[in-house]
Amino acid sequence: MFGFLKKVADYTRDAVDAANYLFQGLSVTFDHMGRRPVTVQYPYEKLIPSERYRGRIHYEFDKCIACEVCVRVCPINLPVVDWVMNKETKKKELRNYSIDFGVCIFCGNCVEYCPTNCLSMTEEYELSTFDRHSLNFDNVALGRLPTSVTTDPSIEPLRELGYLPQGVIEPHGIPAEEPRAGKLPSEMLEWLNQNSRPQESSERTNESVSLEKKD
Repeated sequence: MFGFLKKVADYTRDAVDAANYLFQGLSVTFDHMGRRPVTVQYPYEKLIPSERYRGRIHYEFDKCIACEVCVRVCPINLPVVDWVMNKETKKKELRNYSIDFGVCIFCGNCVEYCPTNCLSMTEEYELSTFDRHSLNFDNVALGRLPTSVTTDPSIEPLRELGYLPQGVIEPHGIPAEEPRAGKLPSEMLEWLNQNSRPQESSERTNESVSLEKKD
């Protein structure tokens, strides 16, 4: 008898949980049905990449010292550094530098560990080609600076959802001077510095009071 009642209770609990999950899913569906569709008319409209977006790597030939740190920290040993040793100066002379973006995973290790900062991430993400061998960029192609989305006059830049003002989900028609939902890294750092100063002053006063009591 008790086993039958336990089975009925378990079945009822499962049925209630299933109905609850179904209600939650339908509530999200009906919530999105009342919203306007957010469509980006690519390529005439493009989203502005985030501040720390890891796009195509930019390379500066004059800064490179052929140390091959980028090759050692790369998970797949991707960068190809072609250099020769100059016997007179006893220094490396760089001949060619190339990265195959068909294999690159855009982890950013080469940029982070480069001692001369000759590598940097750009916001370029349009790397599709008809031939995969065209994705193997040499030092000339890597040295080309991409066109920014915000400076291209033929493109209307649109902000992503995380960078829109609070409560806004439609990027069209938002002025550039409108405040974003979150804070930029520089603004966050300034806010942290402002909040840490009162705490430091209070800690100093507490330390001075404790020292006076000891004396």
